[in-house]
Amino acid sequence: MVSTLFTVFGGPGIILVYLPLAITRFHLPTDAPAWQCDIAIGLILLGLVPLLESIVRFVRAGSGTLMPQVPTERLVVSGLYRWVRNPMYVGDLIVLVGEALLFRNAWMLGYAVAVWLTLDTFIRRYEEPTLGKRYGTEYAVYCQAVKRWRPRLRPLA
Repeated sequence: MVSTLFTVFGGPGIILVYLPLAITRFHLPTDAPAWQCDIAIGLILLGLVPLLESIVRFVRAGSGTLMPQVPTERLVVSGLYRWVRNPMYVGDLIVLVGEALLFRNAWMLGYAVAVWLTLDTFIRRYEEPTLGKRYGTEYAVYCQAVKRWRPRLRPLA
């Protein structure tokens, strides 16, 4: 329940819904080709998969939530985390690119870049040091095997 509320009203909700609403007013252009809308909607749906998978995985495998105040009890290295270290953030960026395409809004594309830079800074300066302290060698080994943004060709065993 806590994770769901945080997703809707916290970080993901703010990044993927409320700020894009402020930028685009969710105004769909009337002259957008159908294929462009289809690709945009496909990207949005594709990007939501890692977010939803992460919520479930954090609760089930990690016994925690997405909220920094209620972290997982165990390091989560299963599911999509076997491929890339930050699948939820990768999914967020895919959703934002899909929204930029759907609304044909250059400001949204700039916003997606700003979100990526902000997330990357947050990850490097807060999240990784915090996880390193919490999980020690286990996290260090995981970081060596799974990259921050670039998915592996084969999942971590």
